[in-house]
This record gives sequence, structure tokens and C-alpha cells, in this order.
Amino acid sequence: MMQGEGVVSTGNHLIEARSDAPNSQSSSIGHDVSDSGSGNTENWIPLSTLGQKPEPRANHAATVIGCKMLVIGGECGGKLLDDVQVLDFSKLTWAAAKTASKVYLSQTDVMSRVPPCKGHSLVSWGKTVFLIGGKMDPSCDRVSVWAFDVDAEYWSHIDAKGDIPVARSAHTVTRAGSVLIMFGGEDAKGRKLNDLNMFDLKSQMWLPLQYTGTKPSPRSNHVAALYEDKLLLVFGGTSKSRVLNDLYLLDFETMIWSRIKTRGLNPSPRSGCCGILCGAKWYITGGESRKKRHNETLVYDVLKHEWSLAVVSTSSSITTNKGFSMVLVRQREDVFLVAFGGSKKEPSNQVESLLIAHNEQSTCQYSAPEKDPPQIAECSTIFSELTNPHNASAPSLAAATAAKPNFLSILEHHFSGRRSQSESNSTNIDTVSGNVSLRKQHHEEDHNSVLQIQRNHTDTVYGEPDDLITRTATLSQKNKSLDQGVQVDIARAASNSEAEMLGILEPENPRNLKITGNLQSDNGDSSNILDIDGKVIAPANSHQEYEIKVAALQKKNGVLEGQLSAALAGREAIAKNLSAVLKSRQDIEKKLSESLKEMEVLSEKLAAAELAQEEANSLSNIVHSDNVRLEHDVAFLKAVLDDTQKELQSTRGVLAGERARAFQLQVEVFHLKQRLQSVENRAPTPRKPYHI
Repeated sequence: MMQGEGVVSTGNHLIEARSDAPNSQSSSIGHDVSDSGSGNTENWIPLSTLGQKPEPRANHAATVIGCKMLVIGGECGGKLLDDVQVLDFSKLTWAAAKTASKVYLSQTDVMSRVPPCKGHSLVSWGKTVFLIGGKMDPSCDRVSVWAFDVDAEYWSHIDAKGDIPVARSAHTVTRAGSVLIMFGGEDAKGRKLNDLNMFDLKSQMWLPLQYTGTKPSPRSNHVAALYEDKLLLVFGGTSKSRVLNDLYLLDFETMIWSRIKTRGLNPSPRSGCCGILCGAKWYITGGESRKKRHNETLVYDVLKHEWSLAVVSTSSSITTNKGFSMVLVRQREDVFLVAFGGSKKEPSNQVESLLIAHNEQSTCQYSAPEKDPPQIAECSTIFSELTNPHNASAPSLAAATAAKPNFLSILEHHFSGRRSQSESNSTNIDTVSGNVSLRKQHHEEDHNSVLQIQRNHTDTVYGEPDDLITRTATLSQKNKSLDQGVQVDIARAASNSEAEMLGILEPENPRNLKITGNLQSDNGDSSNILDIDGKVIAPANSHQEYEIKVAALQKKNGVLEGQLSAALAGREAIAKNLSAVLKSRQDIEKKLSESLKEMEVLSEKLAAAELAQEEANSLSNIVHSDNVRLEHDVAFLKAVLDDTQKELQSTRGVLAGERARAFQLQVEVFHLKQRLQSVENRAPTPRKPYHI
């Protein structure tokens, strides 16, 4: 199969068509799907089209070139058609081609039209569509070949040479490069055929192909496909007395026919179905047997030799009609089958589509690209609405990047709330110790460091934020503990400040004391000095014990300073963790950059490999064409040699006869000479004297 090409089945037969760029777009396609009453894109869905729809028809032929599907000929109400209808996928609009026709005879151009026909085959090659065979009006004895130029929109008849096959319809035509392979069909007298012929588009010459093995029985209305330009597959059809479901394969390397033993689902006998080969998958739709129409779409795996069921369409689908056509449409990552027309009780002109592959680039790749592929117009996507149910994929890299500022904004809000709470507490207390102010200052520095890391992380384009989330949560928990310690210190400092203002404690020892009540009551009684646990330290009038407690307070102050040192050490650990996070991010970015470079290198190698494969396939096609020509020349020389040998034998026979006659003449001459000699040697008889 050619690279960028699909196989197009037309009614009762199979052809190849190019579908490089059916990537079209239409705003109406979404409306079409919704109007169909079903959002299921895994079955046949009707499509709404614009413009003047073509006349309903059956037994026509269709093919795809660029963004356009061409529908040619067919029959409607017993009348044969000769028009060319074009469906533009970029606008989903129908239009009729002008079809100015020319037949080139010597130096004179004679205007003419392609004959009305049905049961013919279409093959696209570059910007030209070839029409082969079919029932035509008027009829002819040999297969006719017509060429339609898509750009200029005119027909030309091809004056084929060589051994032209007998006229036929309901046959199959497949293409390998510039060579067409025609198999089977039905002649004008209704006789089934199973001959195999080749038509070279470059030399315009027909040649019969010689083969061995068990060939398929004579049949018509079958389907055929050509896999990688070397394996010809033939399935189903109608023989003289029954409908078939057998599958045959011809290997062009050995020219041997063989019947394939398949696995999986056993397809029922069918005739008049349509087939599309997409990569190694052969999709076969519709068909009938014993006046029963089949509504399933089957899939045959060429590599596994296995049948399976794809979808079962409804009875109202046009795939259950007789004589409908089917083409392959590819757009970027999606592959569609598009069916048109056919007849049930009345001919139809409806269009339906089936999505067979989504985001599967390897499913329908073709391993044998053309040597000089035609230029195909680029089209926008028309089937976007059909593929929307499958687009629930993971968020893109841009979406993941956009999510990071949201995550960081939550963190910043959390830290800003904590900072506002700390600032409000600091404004309520005007007189705090130097140690408390120092701790608050360290806390603000921690907060500013975290915010700076957040800003740096917002600029990150690649990488995942999971590791940073975990580390930031840990830092948040540690900062929460620091805040709780600061709030406790602030409360203590507030109490000590109040005591200092009352003149009980010295300003340099404001820690861990609470003053309850007034220091001196009206009757001269003294209040007690309590510690932070509410225990009585000493009576208010005991100066000695007061000094002891001041020393205890100084000791307590040393403990608090140790705690402050531990908090500062924790801050440094947090800073180290953040540095590790930044370093890890840089490593991830570096690895990602290296991965992208490796992907670019692999892409270049893949492109080089595809180019080499293309050149190898082109050389293989050339060798195959040369082999076929040599076989024909050898057969011709053998025929000439046989004729020469027959003439030589005839000449030898004539020469032997002449020699026999010469020998006989020599014998007669010898006898005559002997007789003459005997006459000459005979003595004369003496005469008696005459007496008177």
C-alpha cells in the first residue's frame, strides 16, 4: 500500500485512492452529529452537506484526491449516468464538474463524452482519476480506460496497447505505483471471470500475468486489496451458482495463489460489499447473500490472519444498501470511512462516516510510499466534533504550568495571613524585650525567603511541583511552630512589660513572671510574686528572696535564649532544604532538555529511515515492473520460437517430399537410359533377298 493512500471500495469492487490530506473543517459538522440523535462516534453517522446534492444512484464508483471525493457514473431508475460529482471536505459542499471531454486521435482533437457506465472501477494517481471497465452505453468488446484530469476537469480516452482483456463489470482494480492489477468480474454475456491482468499507466499497455497455485474460482462483485505492493487479497463475491466467503492471497514475489485459513469470526458469504485496507486492517462493510443484506462492518488482520467484528449498523444505514461506495478519509490523527449512495427500495444520495482510528498513528501507516507523490492540498479538520468524546486526555504542559501560580498563590496567602497576624500582635505591644524583637525579625526573614523561592518557582516552565509541594508543607509546619513560640513570647513579654511599668521588676529581667493584683493594698498588705505557673515565689516584702528569684529569672532567660538559638538553627535547615529544592528543579530541567535533544535526533533518524524505505520501495516497484516486462518479452520470444520451429518442420517436410520426388525422377531416368541403351545395342535383322 502506498504511503498516504487508502483503498477505496466502489460499490461492487475495490480500488485505491489517495487520501493524504482530508483534514477539513466545518462548523456544521457538530450540528450534523447532534441532529443524528446519537453522540456515538463508533458507528456510522449521517453527515449533512451543502450545495446541490448529486442525483441518487447505485453501482457507481468513488475515490478521494486531496480534500475532494469524486463520485462518477452509476445508475438511477434503470438509467446509466455519466456525471462527475465532487464533495469538497473543506466545506462539506457538493458541486458538479464541467467534464469537458477530448479524445486524442493523431493530430486532431475530437470532442466527446465518457460513456454512461455502472459497475466500473476508479483509481487515482496524482491529479488524475482513471476509469476502468464497467457496463457502458454503447458497449464495447474490450476493457476501456478513461482518464479524468481533476484540475482541468476534462476526460481523455486512453488508446491502450498490448493484450487488452475482454470487457467486464463488477471487477476489482488495485494499484501498485504506476501499475494497475485487475482481477475477475463479469463479461457482457454474464460469464464469471478469474483472469489476472496488468495495466502499466506509463506505457499504457495491458499484459496478462502468469501464476501458479490454487487460484480463486471465477467470480464478480467481490472485494480485493493490495498489501505493501506484494500481497493481493481477494474475498467473497458471486460465482456461477453461489455466494462466497473464501479468502485468497497472491504473493507477487512467487506468483503463487493460495487460500488462507483464518481465525476468529467466520464471516458469512456475501457479495457486493465494500472493502478498505488501512495499514494491516482490512475493513469490509455490507454485502448480501440470498437476498439478505448484512449490516456489520468486519475487520480482517492481514498479519494475524484473524477476523473480528467492528460495528453493527442500523437497518436504516446506507451501508445496508446495494451498490454503495466507500472511501478512506484521513485527518491528522484520525481515520474515517465515508460511505455514499446505494439503493434499497429507492436510490440514495446520503453520506455517512465511521471513525475507525483515533490517536493511533501506527494503525494506518503505509509502508510503500510513492516515488513521486502528487501535491495534495492541505485541508482543515471537518471531523473535529466526531472526535471530541475521545479528547479527555491528560492536561497539556501549558495547563500544568498555569496550575503552578495557583498553588503558589495559596501558599503566599497562607504566609501573608501569618505575617499579618504577627504584625498585628507586634503593634499591640510597644514594649517588648530585645530577644523577642530579634525572633520576630528572624521570622520575617524566613517568610521573605519563602516568598522569594515562590517567585523563582513561578518562572519555572518544565517539571512537576510534587516535590516542592511536600517540602513547602514541611516548611509551613515548622514556621507554624515558630509562630506559636513567638506568640507565647509576646504574651509573656506583655505581662512582664506591665510588671515593669508598675516598678516591680527590672527592665533587663522581664521574663516569665506574672503580677497578680496590686503590689500594695490600701491597708499596707503586700501582694505575692508568682511565676508563670501561678506558684508563689516569695512574699512581696522579702527583698532577699526577691534577689534569689531574679537570679532564677536570669537562668530562665538563658534557657529561652537557647531555644532561640535552636529556632535559628531550624531556619538555617529550612534554607538548606529550599536550596536543595532549587537544585533538584535545575537538574530536572537539564534532564528534560537532554531528553528533547534526544527526541530530535531520533526524529531525524526516523525521517532518514522513512526516506530510505521510500527509495527501497520505489526500487522494488521498478524491479517488479521490469520483471513483468521481461516475462512478457520471454513469453513473446517463446511464441515466436514456437512459430519458427513449426515453419521449420513444415519446410523440412516439403524438402523431404521434394527429395523423394527427385529420387523417383532419377530412378525413371535410369530406367529410360537402360531401355535406350538396349535399343541401340540390338543388332539389325538381315532381310531375305527378293526373288522374282
